[in-house]
Amino acid sequence: MSDSSSSSYESAAAGSPQAVAKFEDEQTSLLHKIQHWLHQTPSAVPMIVLLLSIVIFGLLAGNFFRAGTLSLILQQIAVVGILGCAQSIVILTAGIDLSVGAMAVFSSVIMGMFTFRYGIPSPISVLIGLAAGTAMGAANGWLVARMKLPPFIVTLGTWQIIIAANYLYSANETIRSQDIETQAPFLQFWGWTFRLAGTTVSLGVILLVLIVLVMAFVLKQTAWGRHVYAVGDDAEAAKLSGVQVNKMLISVYALAGFFCAIAGWVMIGRFGSVSPSASTGVLGNIQSITAVVIGGISLFGGRGSILGMFFGAAIVGVFELGLRMLGTDPQWTYLLIGALIIGAVAIDQWIRKV
Repeated sequence: MSDSSSSSYESAAAGSPQAVAKFEDEQTSLLHKIQHWLHQTPSAVPMIVLLLSIVIFGLLAGNFFRAGTLSLILQQIAVVGILGCAQSIVILTAGIDLSVGAMAVFSSVIMGMFTFRYGIPSPISVLIGLAAGTAMGAANGWLVARMKLPPFIVTLGTWQIIIAANYLYSANETIRSQDIETQAPFLQFWGWTFRLAGTTVSLGVILLVLIVLVMAFVLKQTAWGRHVYAVGDDAEAAKLSGVQVNKMLISVYALAGFFCAIAGWVMIGRFGSVSPSASTGVLGNIQSITAVVIGGISLFGGRGSILGMFFGAAIVGVFELGLRMLGTDPQWTYLLIGALIIGAVAIDQWIRKV
């Protein structure tokens, strides 16, 4: 290149704009800052709603703050909270599991039947039930990941299959709490209680808290957890970046099935008996999704925290107990929880605009 052309190029370059493209967020309004903070802290909204609802019911119901109220709420949400953990990890991958309640009930039936029908020691029966729940979850994951079927359709189908298998296998036979208590008390392990700070706490509540804390750590601090969020945010991008999406999905659904089996075991401790017609088989699906949505986990996947789900389940528990103490019509509970669900989805949409 000649000196003249070089100097003309340098002259042109010197006269060109020197500004660098900026991608900084220049919006500084208070509302936008709140929106940005909520985007970074997905559990903040359910935590705020939980605190407000506790304060409101504390003012309206004079005996709401009596000793044991918190323990009672936690005992009421122990099963739903564990099912919510299962639902959370599935929804974080942009999926959904409509069979969580059915898997929990069937797993509890397997634990009871293997103990009383076949005479197998209850600890081994529990392990068989946990393995069965994991297998049912893995089957869901295989159909979603390998067969490329929509999670909603897959789990709607397996929900029906598992419910039918539950009734056929058990012959709709209920195992009474008295029989379990005398012959296989290990099945009721998570229903055992102890005194803590002047109130009665069940082991099922302790288990729920431990699962939430462990999963909160796993999802935030491990590669597996980051891959869960990556798959939910954009499965194709995650695959291009080296994530084995199919294996991830199968592992997520299998872990969800394992949690459902644990919930089934906790159900035996909570209610005392083993019943194939337990309402959790139908209502557990809706209750777990409710806890997840109110807890701020996005139904589109890739955003939210399992701690938020715990707050969401606690909100439902506070509303149910608070309205019962006020002596209101039970239908108000469904009305207000329905409004909370719609409000939670609307807030999620607003937060995602960040």
